[in-house]
Amino acid sequence: MLFNAYASGGTTRTVVNQANALCADHDVEIASIYRHRDKPRFAIDPRVRMVPLTELRPNGTHRTDPEDSWRPLMRLTRRFPNPMPHRLDHRFPRWHPQVDLPLLRYFRSARDGILVTTRPGTNLLAARFAPRRVVRVVQDHVNLASYEPELREAIARAYRRFDAVVTLTEEDRAAYLEALKGSGTRVECIPNGVPPSRLPPAKLDAKVLIAAGRLTCQKGFDLLLDAFQTVAAKHPDWQLWIFGGGECRDALAEQIERLGLTGRAHLKGTTFQLDKKLAAASIYVLSSRFEGMPMVLLEAMAAGLPPVALDCPTGPAEVITHGRSGLLVPPGDVAALAAAICELIEDPAKRRAMGAAALKEVERFSIESVARRWERLFDELSRERYR
Repeated sequence: MLFNAYASGGTTRTVVNQANALCADHDVEIASIYRHRDKPRFAIDPRVRMVPLTELRPNGTHRTDPEDSWRPLMRLTRRFPNPMPHRLDHRFPRWHPQVDLPLLRYFRSARDGILVTTRPGTNLLAARFAPRRVVRVVQDHVNLASYEPELREAIARAYRRFDAVVTLTEEDRAAYLEALKGSGTRVECIPNGVPPSRLPPAKLDAKVLIAAGRLTCQKGFDLLLDAFQTVAAKHPDWQLWIFGGGECRDALAEQIERLGLTGRAHLKGTTFQLDKKLAAASIYVLSSRFEGMPMVLLEAMAAGLPPVALDCPTGPAEVITHGRSGLLVPPGDVAALAAAICELIEDPAKRRAMGAAALKEVERFSIESVARRWERLFDELSRERYR
């Protein structure tokens, strides 16, 4: 189950990859709470059923209505705080029965099989309302430590009702084992899986740094721009491409102008051909303040790009071997980030060696091997349930 399977974020892309990999041998459907467009952004195997639970945009308006229009019932109900347990998730702060009721009906209609929910709000609802006749699995796409204390407390109480909690990293698995100690809930680590690249590896001769993700505070593109100011002073012939859209676009555009980076740092907007953009660059930069396991980092390494990453919680350190398949720098350290980028710019041989090592290292995250791990988990949980 996804918040919005018709969107273009990393969680959506990850779940679509998993569904496509499993549907050849299993009956798979993706339930989407919201639907803001006619067709999904990502290519979905026709054997995967798409089940939109509402025809609403995430802001609560109907997708066929003008963006700023509100029907009377929506306007009335969303004036009140959400009384349901998922109110602690920032995506569900207001009460919206036109969302909650279809969601609860979907949970209660499940007769058998395995239900996987993918964000705290839907996880908290599933813990209370999904029937015990189905195997219930949480998949956390961020990390436990990044949530507010009140939400972490609710998670520690509610997730004990699940058959399994699946994290993207071993670090986050350890955090959940501690939070759910004594519950009997199984906690496993299964990382994101990356499909094989359709293009040959990047040549690494373009004077381009690339980054991608939602333009939000989490992704730290403000830190990246501060670091790139230092890089651009030393290497004025290099450019920075940032792909993605989001709430911080105007602030980042102002920062580019203020730092004197106009014409060298570019906000490229959302792309649905990221593989081609990665192939046209030479270094990938991850500047996030926190992550789960960044899908775009895996995709960049699969394209043969050497990564430079802030060693934020969680993910980068479990993907990159520092000094071999990329460079890790302390979280939030702008000066160290700039120095690491300059190191790869100034040493083409090291850049190519790390790019080749990144391509090799990312093989362990292939979607085929990740899908097999999911199959083993589902089989074991089903067998345990029937026993």
